[in-house]
Amino acid sequence: MSNKMKDRLATVLLTLIAVIIIAILFGLLGFILKNGAAKLNWHFLTSPPDLLNPGGGIGPQLFNSFYLLFLTMAIALPIGLGAGIYMAEYAPDNKFTQFIRLSIEVLSSLPSIVVGLFGLLVFVNLTGWGYSIIAGAFALTVFNLPLLVRITEDAIRSVPRDQKEASYALGVTKWKTITTVILPAAIPGIITGAILASGRVFGEAAALLFTAGMSSPDLVYSNFDLNSPTSPLNVFRPAESLAVHIWKVNTEGLVPDARAVADGSAAVLVIAVLIFNIGARWFGRWLYRRMTSASAS
Repeated sequence: MSNKMKDRLATVLLTLIAVIIIAILFGLLGFILKNGAAKLNWHFLTSPPDLLNPGGGIGPQLFNSFYLLFLTMAIALPIGLGAGIYMAEYAPDNKFTQFIRLSIEVLSSLPSIVVGLFGLLVFVNLTGWGYSIIAGAFALTVFNLPLLVRITEDAIRSVPRDQKEASYALGVTKWKTITTVILPAAIPGIITGAILASGRVFGEAAALLFTAGMSSPDLVYSNFDLNSPTSPLNVFRPAESLAVHIWKVNTEGLVPDARAVADGSAAVLVIAVLIFNIGARWFGRWLYRRMTSASAS
């Protein structure tokens, strides 16, 4: 067989694999969205679930998911950004740094159920917080931190070395160079990675089963007393997320329309994750073009 035939065969084979993967993806998305489309209305998105009667919604669960996402990223982003800067700019090439990288890789490969059990031991039992939003946020921070560290490090290392050397040549200090030269150039990649990590947090269930709990009180959205169990902003109340709600309805649901509720919740979850992913790529490209044009002018 000639090299040209081998090249054509490899091209056809790889194209076929890509088409199969895309077909599976669109088939899965189409199946979920088709089954859940009938439930997608304002009442379903805002009303609380009903444990016995049909017609309940996912309002508290949807709010809890976004609140957990906000708290998790508020905790994880500063730590991940600092660790990524250290690994990219300050960490020497020695055994200690290699041990840190190995630890990050091991942590990123842990199953989420293991992170949930760790969160149950540390953030639920040892702290005395019980099943709460703050316990779930810290567990998701442990789950997501390795990804944010690697994203930050890769984004900083992708900045052209000439920019950093030019700053040093002008007598600018290392920290000033990082904050004024390197980070602005790396921001598009960091933000894109952070938004993609947000989609990962939003769809997590196993780690939250053991930390945030499988129940949620009736929330009073006008109640801003942080010590009240009905306040939506109280971080020490249990909070069933949307992903946990899907699992609970499918396994323990007693309402007659449990299947429809689970299908609608799954559709909302998939749409949210798609928005995170598509928005991250669009925003990253837009920010990169904007910063490139600003630096060129």
